[in-house]
Amino acid sequence: MNVPVGVIVDASSVLIGGLAGDLLKSHLSDSFKDNINLILGLSSMGMGVASIVLMKNMPAVIFALIIGTMIGLAVHLGDHINNAAVKMMGSMKTGGGDTALMVTAIVLFCASGTGIYGALVSGMDGDQSILISKAILDFFTAMIFACTLGKAASLVAVPQFLVLFLLFLLAGVIYPLTTPDMINDFKACGGFIMLATGFRMIKVKNFPIADMIPAMILVMPLSALWMMIF
Repeated sequence: MNVPVGVIVDASSVLIGGLAGDLLKSHLSDSFKDNINLILGLSSMGMGVASIVLMKNMPAVIFALIIGTMIGLAVHLGDHINNAAVKMMGSMKTGGGDTALMVTAIVLFCASGTGIYGALVSGMDGDQSILISKAILDFFTAMIFACTLGKAASLVAVPQFLVLFLLFLLAGVIYPLTTPDMINDFKACGGFIMLATGFRMIKVKNFPIADMIPAMILVMPLSALWMMIF
């Protein structure tokens, strides 16, 4: 069995980056933190666009986004994640924390197309390069989140590890059922969520990104169905 080195490295980068950011936050001006947050939002949007252009079956991806978000809203997934974020910040006694930013961090670290795809590849053939490359970006992103969220940002490493490790274990079942086009549609769906995350980070539009997560589950089956029919 493959060892989940990439999953461990990626989650560790968030943990260490969050703790490092908490130590440095008192030395950084509010202007510096605000401007860096804008750059992180821009980076998220750029990665989202880069993933969206890989899309092979637009109707399937759009349908997954719409239906997935409707499901998320119907079961109040965003509210549940929001409540979890409040508890995580409370456990670290981060007074005055930004709950909306914490939700953004959880979705960004736990539900990105790159992370999910990297965990599947890691579990299937042992290629750790995707997750290790992602860990570099996650380290600095966690540092910036921690400038506002404090040590609570480092706690995102826990759900991130659980999500990626579960996908690592399921990779042997999921990955053989996919095709390159399905994978590209999956990445594109994650790209839309990352684009929405970027808009949220720069405070342009507060997209319900947590409620959009079910789309990631629906997109590959819908992509396969679309190709089978058309």
